[in-house]
Amino acid sequence: MTLDMIKTPDTPACATALEVATAYCSPALLNHSVRAHVWAAAYGTAQGIDFDPELLYVSALLHDIGLTPEFDSHTVGFDHAGGHVAWVFAAGAGWPAARRQRLADVIIAHMANDVDVHADPEGFLLERSTSLDISGRYTDDFSAAFKAEVLARHPRLGIAEEFLGCFRDQAERKPTSSAAAAMRGGIGERVLTNALDA
Repeated sequence: MTLDMIKTPDTPACATALEVATAYCSPALLNHSVRAHVWAAAYGTAQGIDFDPELLYVSALLHDIGLTPEFDSHTVGFDHAGGHVAWVFAAGAGWPAARRQRLADVIIAHMANDVDVHADPEGFLLERSTSLDISGRYTDDFSAAFKAEVLARHPRLGIAEEFLGCFRDQAERKPTSSAAAAMRGGIGERVLTNALDA
């Protein structure tokens, strides 16, 4: 597997999702979102998982939009806020209501502890890829050469410290959120010892 084998779906929604993520995410958060797509699509392809490429790409690019100041919610966690933003995005893209809801559900699922690959292949892949990129789980999914290629093209740019700062803020303001649960579960140490940053 090489990075050039992982293609961005050539659809208006994918191009616009990248435009939105580029406009609102920091460089580190943008690269994380792009890597989340790469890890997810590469793993799904290697494992023969039947996933929707457009849905996976858009969800990966927008999954952390709720962490940005412009879309941070003071009433719901960042994953749910991101799901709402993505629903509105998909409505503007002309997606039917059921597909808009699928997008929101995939984004929310990326913070779940266990996602059924058969019921929600995109949610499963996004949870796996974001866990790899942020907390270092599943790093054995890929060869050292592939990981090095991905990180060379889409560098981490201090994502560990930035992400941890976002999660600490979310946890403090929203103690019942998934970010708060992750902080209580020790994600901080895993983020700071992620082998991808070694």
